[in-house]
Amino acid sequence: MEDKEGAPARKEEYALQVRSVDVKEALRLQQENNFVILDVRPEAEFKEGHPPGAINVQIYRLIKEWTAWDIARRVAFAFFGIFAGTEENPEFLQSVESKLDKNSKIIVACSSGGTMKPTQNLPEGQQSRSFIAAYLLVLNGYTNVFHLEGGLYQWFKEDLPIESEE
Repeated sequence: MEDKEGAPARKEEYALQVRSVDVKEALRLQQENNFVILDVRPEAEFKEGHPPGAINVQIYRLIKEWTAWDIARRVAFAFFGIFAGTEENPEFLQSVESKLDKNSKIIVACSSGGTMKPTQNLPEGQQSRSFIAAYLLVLNGYTNVFHLEGGLYQWFKEDLPIESEE
């Protein structure tokens, strides 16, 4: 992407294209303005409970392959007590594109949500899976991308509607 003078756009310019929305506003946008909630959590978490009508495309997946490199990664994860290591889902964008066109109104959600608000300990805010996914979508041409502030943790805490597939 380039600016008006033809120079590459700076990373900060993309940040302006991802806006945060709280859970009650997200529910209103979903119900009244046809926004889609894109849940980027692992499929098992999604099935336990999610906003009605949400679409699940996980941004990270469990490490599946058994190449020498993947075995080494699993051993390294196990050393730290992590037995289900994850990796980026290489089909994330392709899966989203098969379900949502670039003009779709999307609210990206994960468990924690992260925040753009600076704090004393986190002057640049708190990173999350939904932020990463939202920026990937914007960088790949999606134009109406929002981020769920407080994540699905906040959605459940506010006792907003949920459905499960179990």
